[in-house]
Amino acid sequence: MANIRMGSVSLDCGDPHVLADFWAGLLSGDVVFASDDFVAVKIPTMWISAVRVDGYTPPTWPEGGIAKQIHLDLAVDDLASGVTQALELGAVRADFQPAPERYVVLFDPAGHPFCLTTQIPD
Repeated sequence: MANIRMGSVSLDCGDPHVLADFWAGLLSGDVVFASDDFVAVKIPTMWISAVRVDGYTPPTWPEGGIAKQIHLDLAVDDLASGVTQALELGAVRADFQPAPERYVVLFDPAGHPFCLTTQIPD
């Protein structure tokens, strides 16, 4: 049987440099390749890439219209500190927070929703 593992997540965006810098800062990663249209970030457990898409339009979640396209859940030990760090790096806190005591919904600089949560076990 093959050993299959998560290798990379690619995120569409209008400006791959801004998005890659955000994720590198949030997840303690390093930008290891960059071109005008593609930036690769190596994080401790995998890769995240930001890919320029002409005419990119961010998701409009939760209002509808444009689907969220992807949703990442990130584990944190301290929810408040994690949220503060994400906001300082350029994230935006979503107005809609379904369960803020368990997880906080944020948007990355390209508008992709993601959650920080203490509910994911090690």
